[in-house]
Amino acid sequence: MSDSPRPFAGVRILDFTQVLAGPFASYQFALLGAHVVKVERREGEDMRRTPLSREWAERNQAPSYQAVNGGKRSLTLDLQKPAAQAIIRRLVTQVDVVMENFRPGVMDRLGLGSKALLEINPRLIFCSVSGFGQTGPFRAEAGYDGRIQATSGIMAMTGHPGGDPIRAGFAVCDTLSGMTAAFAVSSALFQRTHTGRGQVIDVSMLEATLAFLAPQVADWTVAGHKQVPWGNQAISRRATANLFRCGSGHLLLACNTEKQYRCLMTAIGRADALEDPLLADWFLRTENKDHLRAIIEDALSKAEPEEWEATLNSAGAPCARVRRVDEALAHEQVAARPGLMQSVETPWGPLEFATTGFRLAHGDAKLEHMAPEIGADTEAVLAEAGYAAAEIAQFRTDEVI
Repeated sequence: MSDSPRPFAGVRILDFTQVLAGPFASYQFALLGAHVVKVERREGEDMRRTPLSREWAERNQAPSYQAVNGGKRSLTLDLQKPAAQAIIRRLVTQVDVVMENFRPGVMDRLGLGSKALLEINPRLIFCSVSGFGQTGPFRAEAGYDGRIQATSGIMAMTGHPGGDPIRAGFAVCDTLSGMTAAFAVSSALFQRTHTGRGQVIDVSMLEATLAFLAPQVADWTVAGHKQVPWGNQAISRRATANLFRCGSGHLLLACNTEKQYRCLMTAIGRADALEDPLLADWFLRTENKDHLRAIIEDALSKAEPEEWEATLNSAGAPCARVRRVDEALAHEQVAARPGLMQSVETPWGPLEFATTGFRLAHGDAKLEHMAPEIGADTEAVLAEAGYAAAEIAQFRTDEVI
């Protein structure tokens, strides 16, 4: 890994975010060299204790918490107390970015909203992430991933024709909103290099999701097409870009071009079907998709997905067997590109976590340490801000920290 400075080296972030969308955003900056101080309640945020694993929850280090909080420091404060608010106002003079994902209005009620903090530090970038944005009739409502999936149209287009709507198998709206916030803050930091001015960023999970659905949005706004569930079929709607039964499992075919179609039919030993008048072009293949599926699945039944995956990809017919996450991490392609998964030492031995989805030629992402214990850096952060040991001890006595 290169010793060059990472892209956000020297950038200081005060991170009030919790759960997933906001922490995912600030995690990107920690990986890329920013100094991120996570501000938590004195008992720590709830994500530390998600119930998937009792063992890890009891350690206040649930896997999902660790996954997006590595490389950060933890400062615990009771923000309801004026002394804690005064601490934040001092810290804000020394940071570049504040990130928060409370419901709109919470930071203002604490006297720590964007207007108040930019008066202290005009170069500050203040980023808020919420379910529906800082304005509008739904501004004060909770924005959970499932609610945004349902509201945005994702669930209405996910599932099988005639079946119930299905939510995505992971918190897609949380993570894409986090990435949107990271891009927005990056944009504001660059803008500041030539304006010298701070910025206020308003990230709506609903709007971020709709932005990622740009092709589906245009299907409606341009052509008047309403999205409906298409099961596992690709958005190209090609009959050979779908999930097929294969041996004792399944194979996802991604054959979208005429050349790929011909390669597929030849590789499965059904070149004769290329002369079938019912399958002469894509329109006919769509009309006769059940006929085509029967031909393909009969051929695929003769071997297992692993065998067909190798055979068909080599023949120019893109496909993949369906893998679990553990199988994906063991894929030889992932192993051949070090950097995605990085190991850190913990009290429970070395643990691996995913980092960024890109590699830099120099100054690449680096996971410096595990997610912090609750309040692990409180005294150090306050001392760096200029507080004396006696003041810090008094904060502890008064349950400010």
